[in-house]
Amino acid sequence: MPLHPHAATLLELMASLGDPALVDTTPEAARALRASRLRPSLAPIHEVRDLDAGGVRARLYRPDDRDGLGLLVYFHGGGWVLGDLDGHDDVCRRLANGSGHAVLSVDYRLAPEYPFPAGLEDALAATRWAYANATSLGCRADLLAVGGDSAGGNLAAVVAQLAPVPLVYQLLLYPVTDCTRAHASYDENATGYFLTRDSMVWFIDHYLGTATSPADPRVSPLFAADHVLAGTPPALVVTAEFDPLRDEGVAYARRLEANGVATSLVHFHGMIHGFVSLADYLADGRAGLALAAAALATAFAG
Repeated sequence: MPLHPHAATLLELMASLGDPALVDTTPEAARALRASRLRPSLAPIHEVRDLDAGGVRARLYRPDDRDGLGLLVYFHGGGWVLGDLDGHDDVCRRLANGSGHAVLSVDYRLAPEYPFPAGLEDALAATRWAYANATSLGCRADLLAVGGDSAGGNLAAVVAQLAPVPLVYQLLLYPVTDCTRAHASYDENATGYFLTRDSMVWFIDHYLGTATSPADPRVSPLFAADHVLAGTPPALVVTAEFDPLRDEGVAYARRLEANGVATSLVHFHGMIHGFVSLADYLADGRAGLALAAAALATAFAG
């Protein structure tokens, strides 16, 4: 399919801003530029509260005052280099409101100041804390899920594989699953669609440094052994057609399914990477969030 007209219009608007390519800037400058463009969410919600999740800054979203809610531990995207709680505030509000359950957004440490495995360690620590403290948050420890978009989807997939606590679901929105960058979609969607091949090189190089190989399953969950994949919870994997990460998302969903994991793979034709975070501009972004919220509600219903 061709690029969706709404996505094409948004890409034209982005291009008109004249922002430098990530490879031509620094992480600090890229973060500052993102922060300057941030718009507060207009989505009302019952409760938003910042807290310390086992030494990791986090933000809790509750759609109402009921006890016994399910809890999604959510890791934001941004290539392990960019992103924060404020940048994904709208996504988490919509997921909490749409699912009727709580969301804990995790502000894990970013590279290159804190390269791998710092971000993953924070993700694991926050997940353990959520499990141990679920009752005090008005949630159930036996209704715990992990999720995230892009690099956050990568962290969620790895946490699901390492299984620090019992999990009932994994929500993976256009996740990074293969840091070797060997899939055809890297070439097909190398430029012109928001996330570029060169940007992914920039992100991965900052994240990994010299710490480990790109084929390490802790950074490329697609390389995990079959028995590890078989032990992970049911999953929703969302991919976008015009995304360098498309093929690795599809490949990961297929490996989960092949190893007996109940997996839904939903592909958004005509969409670009990051479309769910652009729900104010893209109807498919709103549809993607509604889909994810409905999947969570089903998972938490047992």
